[in-house]
Amino acid sequence: MGELGLKSKVRPKRYKSYKGEVGRVAENVLKREFTAKKPNQKWVTDVTEFKVNGQKVYLSPIIDLFNQEVVSYEVRTSVTLPLVTDMLKTATAKLLKHERPLIHSDQGWQYQNKRYQQHLKEHGLLQSMSRKGNCLDNAVAENFFGILKTEMYHNETFKDANELIENIKEYIDYYNNERIKLKLKGLSPIQYRNQALVAA
Repeated sequence: MGELGLKSKVRPKRYKSYKGEVGRVAENVLKREFTAKKPNQKWVTDVTEFKVNGQKVYLSPIIDLFNQEVVSYEVRTSVTLPLVTDMLKTATAKLLKHERPLIHSDQGWQYQNKRYQQHLKEHGLLQSMSRKGNCLDNAVAENFFGILKTEMYHNETFKDANELIENIKEYIDYYNNERIKLKLKGLSPIQYRNQALVAA
């Protein structure tokens, strides 16, 4: 290949948190029904990885299927359990007493963890998981990662992980409050939610 001047193009590997059955695996209750009639009825979550100058950054968001709003998130340089459990605690703290959303994820080790599942149980949240190796079962989370990386990460230069983290935080604020969606009648996720709550 060197003699012929050929170069290979390798697609970057996706971050995979699946480590087999290390805890309890939930059924796929969501079954690709990616719409919700009201806020905090159905949530989806996942973890994605970024790389910058030899460092890795991990983003863990919860997304509301009613309006695709990022309800809560954690972004860190390590992929330990608090990346997910702290995100979950922030999200559940925002719920009203009667709200008990379904929360869907893949079968990653974090979501099989006893501490994660205990928090769901204490707050009355029903857990749902994608089928093994089927990313389409969590397509909304995958789509969000694709939008984010296309609009603020790919072909951009960041000096270090801290700068990337700040840019991710700024983008999520923009995504929630300003970035309009045709599916949301030309409103941003939070504008759409607020309009729906007023109408109700």
